[in-house]
Amino acid sequence: MFAVTILGNNSAIPTTDRHPTAQVVTCNEQLLLIDCGEGTQVQMTRYKIRRSRIKHIFISHLHGDHYFGLIGLLNSLSLLGRTEPLTIYATPELEAILQLQLECAATQLKFDLHFVPLRAENAGIIVDEKDLEVRFFPVRHRIPCFGFVIEQRRKKRKIIPEQAQAYEIPAAYYSQLQEGADYQRKDGVLVKNHWVTLPPAPSKKYVYCADTIYDEELIAQMEHADLVYHETTYLHGLAQRAAERYHSTSVQAATLAARAGAKRLLIGHFSSKYTELQPFLDECRPVFENTELSVEGATFLI
Repeated sequence: MFAVTILGNNSAIPTTDRHPTAQVVTCNEQLLLIDCGEGTQVQMTRYKIRRSRIKHIFISHLHGDHYFGLIGLLNSLSLLGRTEPLTIYATPELEAILQLQLECAATQLKFDLHFVPLRAENAGIIVDEKDLEVRFFPVRHRIPCFGFVIEQRRKKRKIIPEQAQAYEIPAAYYSQLQEGADYQRKDGVLVKNHWVTLPPAPSKKYVYCADTIYDEELIAQMEHADLVYHETTYLHGLAQRAAERYHSTSVQAATLAARAGAKRLLIGHFSSKYTELQPFLDECRPVFENTELSVEGATFLI
């Protein structure tokens, strides 16, 4: 299972039906939270997200619509009895902010909270697990801001049952075949792994671009991604305003996705000035057809 669920799709100011940025990425049995705007934990309850399965939280930058819900979520996790460690990845200043909030409330979390500071000069891998890799990269915004590449690794080879049976390989050995091992039969015949298995399926890649001005340097990060999320704060008629505020437009996001050869584009971070979102799709799809709105509560398989 590799999917992203949208909890919030709005920029700065919440509306009655749209919330600030937050997404949950499901990778097999664990959940990753990307950004945590105001009201995120309420959205988790609404859409039945199991908060206890969150292991990593990634905060792109320190504008409030991307992290004002974080301290409330941490407090709730502690009140609910969480004991599993939790790791937050963000610019260094966030650690001091959280520490001050906890100290002022005399709050002692019941779980270990680890903090990994993100600095542009150290861009690269920050999570390296058996079936999961996460990298971060800088984007161009008014303050230090980062995007994330989340890759679900596929390492196990696929067994060809009829071939394995023809070579008289016992089923108990199949797990080792999946790891790439050859099989030595009792009669001395060495059965090569590629005779009885197929290569693993290609890894899947999700790219989250966070808040950014139009930047063609992002194409390298987005290249051939299965799904890309890119902000579209404004429709293209307000391209000048977008540039002044270090944000992007619908057409700009679609242009980058097309040039990167991405398979699908997910757009969000809509300005509160817009009540209807269909015009964003209308502008994106002529440039990049496979574009979708990041509708709150929707889950997109990767």
